[in-house]
Amino acid sequence: MNLESVHRPPLAEEVTARLREAIVSGRWPLQQRIPSEPELMEQLGVSRGTLREGIKALAHAGMLEVRRGDGTYVRATSEISGTARKAYREYADEDVLQVRFALDTQAARLATRLRDDGAIVALRALLARRRRAWAGQDLEEWIAADWDFHLRVAEASGNPLLHEIYASFGDVFHGAKMAQRLREGFDGCLAEGHEALADAIEAGDEDAAVRTVYANLDYCMEWMPRRQG
Repeated sequence: MNLESVHRPPLAEEVTARLREAIVSGRWPLQQRIPSEPELMEQLGVSRGTLREGIKALAHAGMLEVRRGDGTYVRATSEISGTARKAYREYADEDVLQVRFALDTQAARLATRLRDDGAIVALRALLARRRRAWAGQDLEEWIAADWDFHLRVAEASGNPLLHEIYASFGDVFHGAKMAQRLREGFDGCLAEGHEALADAIEAGDEDAAVRTVYANLDYCMEWMPRRQG
């Protein structure tokens, strides 16, 4: 008996893995249409049914989107990112922000324990960029700088999985809905959760880091449209 054949995964799983690799590697860019079914069948040497099983699996994971009569498009570069995009469509802003309480506080705790000097310098630079953008009323640049700051805190946690999960929520936490929530009176340079967080990380004060994260997110929650019903 050939042991290799005994342990070989089903063909549909192999096809799914090869499709996933094409997405993750960037060979198939985000938001672009993937090759047609006949092309992929020839490239992979599989039947239409097997190919469709692989595409269906990645569509279920949120990485691909099948558009009837148009083709199949890349929607996310990982299953984690695909799940986040589903959350963007299926859950209310308030639900998503509550998830941030867990992610942001843990990222702050870990970043404070590490106290990486390079990360602190980078955080200060991003905060300066954020202030300049807000002062210049450049909303797009302000959103980008604010997101880059929070993403850098997640990276400074030293936990690559936490960083990947956080990064996957980019469109959810700081996408188009972010601009829609901004109204007159909103403080775009709130120190809580930003300058105060950088100070706490530099000081190695874990409790202060968590408190300021909560203060920032509580403030954001106050400015969210209230859930109906």
